[in-house]
Order: sequence, then structure tokens, then C-alpha cells
Amino acid sequence: MSRAFVFPGQGAQTIGMGRALAEAYPAAKAVFDEVDEALGEKLSALIWEGEIEALTLTQNAQPALMATSLAALRALEAEGVKITDAKLVAGHSLGEYSALAAAGALSVADTARLLRIRGKAMQEAVPVGVGAMAALLGLDFATAQTVAAEAAQGDVCQAANDNDPSQVVVSGHKAAVERAVELAKAAGAKRAMLLPVSAPFHCALMAPAADVMAEALASVEINAPAVPLVANVSAEALSDPVMIRALLVEQVTGSVRWRESVLYMGETQGISEIWEIGAGKALSGMVRRINKDIACRNIGTPEDIAGALEALNG
Repeated sequence: MSRAFVFPGQGAQTIGMGRALAEAYPAAKAVFDEVDEALGEKLSALIWEGEIEALTLTQNAQPALMATSLAALRALEAEGVKITDAKLVAGHSLGEYSALAAAGALSVADTARLLRIRGKAMQEAVPVGVGAMAALLGLDFATAQTVAAEAAQGDVCQAANDNDPSQVVVSGHKAAVERAVELAKAAGAKRAMLLPVSAPFHCALMAPAADVMAEALASVEINAPAVPLVANVSAEALSDPVMIRALLVEQVTGSVRWRESVLYMGETQGISEIWEIGAGKALSGMVRRINKDIACRNIGTPEDIAGALEALNG
């Protein structure tokens, strides 16, 4: 069975995520300790005992979700499942950083610091209230792109996340995104609604954050990953550190091509099973809507790991 490991993005965060893994596996606890040390603060205390409002702040959610994903991977490794048991890795937005850390392209400490910088830069790129994002449900990507272009009217409005055949997220200036919601409904969307996000991610308004990330990434060592990464921006596998660095910068303003990435994994790379490593089950739901022939498994708790081991050994 040809397997890919995928890593969730923002929105999957919950208070308490990863705690059972850290209590059950010293290797998982070590990841949270390493992230705490890299950031110079007890992010783990916020993840396990804090307020959800604080955890949801972009600059906290991004390193927290990465830490939880890497803790889950280390727990798997402690049970004998290696990253190289996967043929490919991929991640949704910030999850791309988790995927690269999982595959050894980035150190955990560097990844934590990069995601803290990325979260702050994305938050500060656009004043609060200027930008917005909206989910358009029941429209295909081409129609969503047409709606976004029509809604722009001189403002920024872009298709930011091509999540699955029935869900596209648009991003840009608040007034333009509000126009897109109404145009989407007129175009036959089942639902179209503004999302409770703090900034308009993955659109041209994020250009200042892309500049910050270009500088931050320039000073970090990136190795060839042990397993190729299917990049958000290209929806193709790559292992070249120079390309990875460039696409991580481009990713800040570019679309997350998740639907195409999953199609690529299944149809051209022969992936028949996807394991979602970390918090939540959002990516598994998207995968099922994109390609129902790909089996999905979630790895976020000791029970999940026990189930995976049973399936592998059965």
C-alpha cells in the first residue's frame, strides 16, 4: 500500500491537543520541550491548559499545530513507523512546514521560530478589519475564480484555498470578499459565508509577510527532505532545497492547491492511503471528497497509533 503523510493547517487547534501523546511517549514530550525552548516560552502550557482565544492567535496556532503534528510523528517512530514508510509528505498552508520538519528538511527548533515569525508577519501585514476570507461551498474552482475576479472591482479578491471539489476559500479586501459571497450565492453556491479569521491569508495583501519570510528563510538551513514534498503552490513533488525555500515564500501570497495536490498523489503517484498526522480531521474529510478511493487514517492520540499499528500488523 502506497502511503502519504499529511499535516493539518490553521483551524485544527484545540486546547489539550497532543497532551496524551506527550504523557504516553517521551519522544513526543521532547518535541513540545524543544518548541518551548526555541520560542523561549511555555507554549505547551498554552496548548494544554490555556484559553482557546490565545491559542487561536495566528502566531501561537502555527507553532502549536506543528508541535502537535511532530509529537504524533515521534510517537509513531517510537513504535517503529518511520517517515520513509511514506512515499510523499504534504501539508495545508502552515502544515507544509510541519511536513518539512517531519521529513528532516528543517529542524524542529527552526520550524517553530519560522512559524512564530510567519504568524506575526501574516497578522501584521493587513490592519484588522481591512481584509477578510470567505468559504464558498458548492462551487467548483473555476466558478469560484470567476466570482473572485468579478468581486474584486479594483480591490484584491483571490481564490486562496482550493480545498476540495465543493469548497473554495476566497481572500482579500473585506468589501470585495463580501461582494464575492453575494455573487457566489447568485452563481448557485450552496452556502457562502465569511470565516472567523484574523487576516486575509494566501492573497496579494500578504506581500509584506512574504518579504518577511524571504528574509527569515534565507538564514535557515534547508536540507533535501527524506521524502518528497507535494508543495501547496505547485501541487507537485519536489526535494530541491532551493525550490522549497522559494515556494515557501511564494506560498504566503499564493493559493493552497490542496485539491490538485490530492489528485496528483492519487492519480500520478499511486497513493492509496493518507495518514493525517496531528490535530483534527479536516484534511481527511477533504481527501474523501476529492478521491474516495484513497483510505484515510488520523494519527492524533495514543489510541489512533494503537489502531494504526493493529492495521499494519494485522
